[in-house]
Amino acid sequence: MRSLLNSCLLIAAIVAASPALSEPLDARRAEIQAAFAAAERGELTLADVARLQSHPLSGWLEVLVRERDLARLDREGLTAVLEALGPQPAANRLRTAWLRRAAAENRWQDLLAHYREPADTPLQCAALQARAATGSIDAAWTEAALALWLSADSQPAACDPVFATLAQRGELSAERRWQRLELAARAGNAGVMRTAARGLPEGEAALARDYAAFIEAPHPRASGWPRDARSRGIAEAGLVRLARRDAGAAERQLEALSALLPKDSREHGAVRAAIALWTAASYGAESARRLAAVPLTAYDDALHGWAVREPLSRNDLAAALAAIERMPAALRGTAQWQYFEARLREDLGQPEAATPLFAAAARSPTFHGFLAADRAGTPYALCPREVSSERRLVRDVERNAALVRAIELFRIRRPAFAALEWQAAVAGMDDARRLIAVARAVEAGWTDRALFGLPATPDSQAYYRLRFPLPHESLIRREARRNGLEPSLVAALTRAESAFMAEARSPANARGLMQLLPSTAEGVARRLGQPWQGPDSLFNPTVNVPLGTAYLAQRIGDNGGLAYRAIAAYNAGQGAVQRWVAARPALPADYWIETIPFRETREYVPRVLAFSVIYDWRLEGHARPLTDRLEGRPGSDRRDFACPEPAALPPSPPAN
Repeated sequence: MRSLLNSCLLIAAIVAASPALSEPLDARRAEIQAAFAAAERGELTLADVARLQSHPLSGWLEVLVRERDLARLDREGLTAVLEALGPQPAANRLRTAWLRRAAAENRWQDLLAHYREPADTPLQCAALQARAATGSIDAAWTEAALALWLSADSQPAACDPVFATLAQRGELSAERRWQRLELAARAGNAGVMRTAARGLPEGEAALARDYAAFIEAPHPRASGWPRDARSRGIAEAGLVRLARRDAGAAERQLEALSALLPKDSREHGAVRAAIALWTAASYGAESARRLAAVPLTAYDDALHGWAVREPLSRNDLAAALAAIERMPAALRGTAQWQYFEARLREDLGQPEAATPLFAAAARSPTFHGFLAADRAGTPYALCPREVSSERRLVRDVERNAALVRAIELFRIRRPAFAALEWQAAVAGMDDARRLIAVARAVEAGWTDRALFGLPATPDSQAYYRLRFPLPHESLIRREARRNGLEPSLVAALTRAESAFMAEARSPANARGLMQLLPSTAEGVARRLGQPWQGPDSLFNPTVNVPLGTAYLAQRIGDNGGLAYRAIAAYNAGQGAVQRWVAARPALPADYWIETIPFRETREYVPRVLAFSVIYDWRLEGHARPLTDRLEGRPGSDRRDFACPEPAALPPSPPAN
């Protein structure tokens, strides 16, 4: 024990003796990269860590070594190591691993000695079990255990002993069981409903089991349920779930349950809204009728949107305009719906009503705002801000140990550790310091921090150089020129796909900057007569961008030179785009985009096109009119950028 403690203290002293973080780190990056690789192979030792003690990442290396042999680290030894590591995320990782082992071995006193909040659910339950095993149950214990019990989701097995203790102590009353059951019903978790029902009196338990069966597959027995709020809520939850699978079946069930869910009930309206939503989302034949059957009080923003798209898809412009007029003022006043209201009024021969709406929408630096500016003849609204702070603040940030570790971990390709360090670095920073931290991360090539690290304020959106970084500019310009594309469009698609993270990898196995599937990239390479270097080569920008740009050019060619359809195909596949064009061949480009059935693609296409305008600003200082880009026109006009003067937005025109 004494030798182990001495070893811990030695490492602690070495780590504490680290020099200032301003020491150049580039020269040692390969050495540290090799040390992490050795740690992952199980070949790094504490003696090796000691030789690397001057590097800010030595703490992470020590933790990786110690995790291999937690059995040799007792309670006192862990205390010494954690004190030496200090408040860095590596210490939390080691503590968590040690606590999991202590829980698995039922070492309750050890666990309680080092347990800290916050913790994940299994550790929370282990700590509660430890307190119960050591006779430390009190009101706070009960409150914490009940908070875990009242979950709509199934809890991990580590919580079962805690819930058993609650039951033994009489804390899981029928009321609390019904609380969890209703939560689970709204989440569609029939299994949790059955678990919650086990302690109910048999009559209530039988009803609860029937409720669970209804959530899984609505049945006519519901007509015999008690006509109370609980039964109505269960019926609503089950029919809303059914509507997503089979809107017609949900409508028939709703009509059969009219006594339980009368037309004037909130639950009836919610089911009608779900039926209409999923019918309209597939442009079903019953869309208009089912939308009309929804009480206006049951409409949410999503359904209001579909109430516009459905008639728009049929070219019923008057009905689409009427749907916008029924929107609440806040929704109707967004740039998106101001633009479409103006477009519809323009097409319906009301130019005098359209003009102020275009002008109002043009004040927004968004896809619809840029399109509105084209019609209003005004510059694109862009009010960029630059990061500038006192030198003292810059020094504060640059000396932040967690930020240095985060950037170094990113540079040696340890994204999970880097994310933890980043969270520690920016925690508690004021807005000015956080902006500087984001700027430093972007400069280091960690570009996604610009998306996820900016202060959560509206003003932060104006830091366009941070939000829209431009690494690999010369590569993008070269490959765009080679494939006859605009560099701004290539940059915009790359920003949307990967936020310029070269090693990004999607759940579908799309890889690299332009998120290419290996099979797609191999096909493009074969078409270009280039050797295929394997899936991992897509993490190399000099491989990914040429193949991705060639693929985008191919998609544009397949879609008659129309970039908006090519972007949709890049996201959803060429087959889907062909179906959508066949279903709505005569719709103008902006109407067609708005009627894309897939929400992801419907939002992706405007996002890429809006980004292309912002990258025009970054690359050229002015922009090709977005309407020309949208419609495939080769016009030579250019649009300037300007910050609009503050002004009150005009009111929406009255309904016709």
